[in-house]
Order: sequence, then C-alpha cells, then structure tokens
Amino acid sequence: MVYSKIIGTGAYVPARIVKNDELSKMVETNDEWITSRTGIKERRISIGERTYQIAAKAATEAIKNAGIDKKDIDMIILATITPDFFMPSTANLVQAELGLEDIPSFDIAAGCTGFVYGLQIADQFIKSKQSKTILVIGAEVLSKVTDWSDRNTCVLFGDGAGAVVLKSSNQEGIICTYTGSQGDLQESLTLPAVPLKNPFLQVQNNNGKPNHISMCGKEVFQFATRIMIKSISQVLNKSNLLIDDIDYIIPHQANIRIIDHVARELKVERQRFIINLDRFGNTSSASIPLALDEAHKKKIFCPGNRVIMVA
Repeated sequence: MVYSKIIGTGAYVPARIVKNDELSKMVETNDEWITSRTGIKERRISIGERTYQIAAKAATEAIKNAGIDKKDIDMIILATITPDFFMPSTANLVQAELGLEDIPSFDIAAGCTGFVYGLQIADQFIKSKQSKTILVIGAEVLSKVTDWSDRNTCVLFGDGAGAVVLKSSNQEGIICTYTGSQGDLQESLTLPAVPLKNPFLQVQNNNGKPNHISMCGKEVFQFATRIMIKSISQVLNKSNLLIDDIDYIIPHQANIRIIDHVARELKVERQRFIINLDRFGNTSSASIPLALDEAHKKKIFCPGNRVIMVA
C-alpha cells in the first residue's frame, strides 16, 4: 500500500515581535485582558516581507531537513488567505523563488483549515501515484489585513509560515483525513477580497477603508469547538482508533480557551496538545505547520507516535 509520509518540516517567522503591552498603546487593552481571553502574549509582524518570501524560507528549510534535492519536488500546494496577488498564485512565486520549473503549483484558500486541506490534497495525489514528493506550505501575512484600531481582532493575529515535504512511502504515514465546511456561517469570520460593489458604479468601497478581517468571536468559538471535536471523532472512527491511542494533538492556534474546551470535552490533558500561540498568535493556515515544526525540533515526538492535526 502506498502512504504519504512527512519527511521534513520547516518554518519561518518575521523578526519583529509585538508584545501585548505595545498593542495597549494602540487600542484600549492591556496584557492581562489579552492573555486571559486568548492566551496570546506576543506575535510576529512582517516588516516588508511578502507572503511568498516567508513561504519560500519555510519551504527551503523543510527541503533541507528532508535531506532531498529541491528538484525532487514535483508539486507545490500553498494554503493562504493573504496572497500577494490574485494571479499569479503565491505558490507560483514560491516555485520561482526556489528555482523550480514546470511543476504544478497552486494556492488553496481555506482559512485556518488551509494546511489540513493541503495535506489531504497532497495525500490523495501521492496515493493515486500522480506525485511522489509534494511541498505543502501554510503562509500568512495577516498584519496587512488586520484592522489595528479594532481591539477585538488586532490582538489575535500574527504572521508566519510553515512547510512540510510529503513523500510517497511503503511505511505508514498519514493514516486518514477528514475535511468539511459550513458556508452558511460566512458572516462569522470574513475577509472581503474585492470591493463588494461594482467599481464602475461606485469607485469607493466601505467609505474608502481597506478590506480587513471581521469576526464574531462568540460564534467562531462555538463553531470551532464543535467542529474540532467532530473532526477528531471522525478520524478516530475512520482509523479504528480511540483518543487514548493518540499521543499528541496539534490544534489550530486560535485561542487557548478553544483548545482547553476541546481538551475537556475529549478528556485529554493539555500536555498532549502542542501549543505555541502564546508566542505567535493566530497565524491562520500557518499555525499548524509552525507548531508541528517546533515540536519536531524540540524532539517531542518519538518513532511510532500518533498525531492528530485539527483546525
């Protein structure tokens, strides 16, 4: 049987650190308020670095750690909601930055679930023997779409990128995957892509303000906790495993309250969750590969460990 196996991880975050105390000078908030509600203490912010550039840096490290020649890569899948352009795709720019030619490269926009979607797509390409070695990246520069005057959202987000090299193997790797969506909750968390009104009829959109992330925190919390528990249950059922068979869970790093709620419902101690949101905040599609790479570098995982990634 053909499996897809992660053989290398990589990550990159901008050097600029923005702590909660700095945000308290911009909006009406403080470190205690942010930490108690989110678990976030600081985040990284890009100063001039574009999405494709931080993605390429994470990808380069993943390729190096995989111990392969970059020319072995036969596909690039990049998850992002902060592309540099609508076209070409950010994955195309990463392909050029890495010096690769004539391989399929494309973006997927699935928000915080983007990296998990990317893994599932790559897994299917490998299992169907259409590809052998795929680069899967999650990269975001959320600072460019954050309203820094809105304390409900500006305290949450950070910039960063994470990547993995997925390779065909006859040894067990990805056991199973599950993805879904719920489009009727579109108003709970949005980032407009283009002006909502025809620019031919009305040049300005939203009184001339740029498009920013908007969020209904209560609705997102309720949805996230329910769906993460459901998703974990689905993969356990599909793979004939119990939650006690899982060594670690890598959740999307959105909010410590979400993670704690999921842990309580599943009766799993927090120590089995890989958490780094206190230092990087919510990096959307980059959060899971960032946490995966950090845990791998810290040698948290042992051979044979079973890990669930969930967003």
